Amino acid sequence: MADNRAKRGGADRRQVASGEGYEVSYFARKHKITKDQAQDLIKRIGNERDKLNAAANALK
Repeated sequence: MADNRAKRGGADRRQVASGEGYEVSYFARKHKITKDQAQDLIKRIGNERDKLNAAANALK
């Protein structure tokens, strides 16, 4: 569920909420990386999901 119910939809899905542990865990599991690696990527790159997916694939 979106944190702000007024801001639901596509914009919310394009980002990884680094403050939400379940989103970071899901992202890490999806790319078979550790949660620490996922958090490091978010800190370095930002929370845009497309850029994070590309960076996580480059780690493999």
